[in-house]
This record gives sequence, structure tokens and C-alpha cells, in this order.
Amino acid sequence: MTAFSTEGQSDPTVQPVPTSVVEQVDAADVTLSNPKRAVISLGSNLGNRLETLQGAIDALEDTPGLRVKAVSPVYETEPWGVDPGSQPSYLNAVIVVKTTLPPSSLLERGQAIEEAFDRVREERWGPRTIDVDIVSYADVVSDDPLLTLPHPRAHERAFVLAPWHDVDPEAQLPGAGAVADLLSGVGRDGVLARPDLELRLPE
Repeated sequence: MTAFSTEGQSDPTVQPVPTSVVEQVDAADVTLSNPKRAVISLGSNLGNRLETLQGAIDALEDTPGLRVKAVSPVYETEPWGVDPGSQPSYLNAVIVVKTTLPPSSLLERGQAIEEAFDRVREERWGPRTIDVDIVSYADVVSDDPLLTLPHPRAHERAFVLAPWHDVDPEAQLPGAGAVADLLSGVGRDGVLARPDLELRLPE
């Protein structure tokens, strides 16, 4: 065995690249691609609802590879899918973002924000501190069960369509048509504009 043999020893030049480094490189590569336009719906019916919505917006703005480009007016709506009066009313808003994150990463970020605000998923249609839903991502249409795009019920929800129409009157919901037409179809019953409440675009 010569002095130069590395038999039985680890050669530092052939060690596998740590996963964390690979992820950093992948993330850096993602930021070089063209940003995509995504629409995100926010809702809260527990705690300080307006403050929570703003906190979620600020948290999204702080996400690498994501910029919040538009924030809708605030609407107050009755909870969906439950008996009237059984839960507090919601404050809802829609934001438009530009992002280089793929849809799966955007979903993970939204779920992380929900967890940061102590959202508890105890029951379907249950009350929640914050709900962060991806409504659409560019013109992607996908039936992936982990993230269906666009959101499978967005076309029938006035609390999504009304604020979205406010920030983008020409918006199209992929596969469903113009948001203005969809909103006309479902109407604005149970969706109350709250001009006294305002969410700000992060600086």
C-alpha cells in the first residue's frame, strides 16, 4: 500500500453533495426563469381577521422568488357550507403575485403560513385563523390531487370572484372563462364590501 492510497479512507473529493446545497442550487436556478402570475385567495374568521390577512400578505412578500403585485379590497362573507350563524363571518381578499416558485413550492409556502398562524384543520368548512388558497397559476390546468389548478370551486365562489374582479377586471379563470362573467352568474349575495377596512400592498 503506497502513501498515496486512500483505500479504507474517505476521499473528500468524491463525497456526495449535501442535499441542502443541491436545494440551494435548484432554488437559485428557479429564480432565473420567467416569473409566473398567480392568484391567491385569503380568508380569516378567527381572531383579529384583518391583522391576520395582512400578516399573511407580508409573509408571502417575504418569500424568496415571490412578489405581491396587487391586493384586493376586503369583503365580509358568511362561512361556506355551514349553517348560518354557526361560525363568525369571514374577511376575504385576493392577491395577485408574480413568482418563480413552481406551484408545489407555492402550495408549501401557503401551508407554512397557515401553520404559522396556528390554523387547525379539525373539520371541513371549519373556522380558521387563515386560509391561503391558490386560485390559479399562470394558465396551468392540472388535476393533481395535491394541488388542483385552477382551484376546483373558484368559479362558484363570489368571495373569490368579487375581489379578484376588483384587482383585475379582465381576468380569466383557466378552463372556465372570464371572471366577470362567472361573477355575474353566481351573483354577490352574502358578499359584503368593507371599504372601511384596507389591506396594504407590501413596500
